[in-house]
Amino acid sequence: MNTDKTYAEKIASEYAPKETRKVVALKKLDNRAKLPANIFAYTFGVVTALLLGVGMCLSMKVIGDGSALFMTLGVVVGVIGIVGVSVNYPIYKKILERSKNKYSADIIALANEIAAE
Repeated sequence: MNTDKTYAEKIASEYAPKETRKVVALKKLDNRAKLPANIFAYTFGVVTALLLGVGMCLSMKVIGDGSALFMTLGVVVGVIGIVGVSVNYPIYKKILERSKNKYSADIIALANEIAAE
């Protein structure tokens, strides 16, 4: 086995012009369908988890002056964070379903073309 030849072919394939294949287009469509739901889920999840953490810190008197007002505020903020974290996944599923419905015709048509080849 000539390792120099295989190495040269590997390097040449990196610089050769790429053909756009239907499978690559299908993957891009799939990613485009999932992207809005993923962006929402990560952003909303991080924000609500931070709210939960701030609420916990306020209620446990880690931040704030330790008064009853700050403890009550911490409980309220923490509950808002808990609710947000709890509804994140169902909202993600709804957004994903809508986005998949939007791109389903194109994805199915392209998948059928690939399967027919």
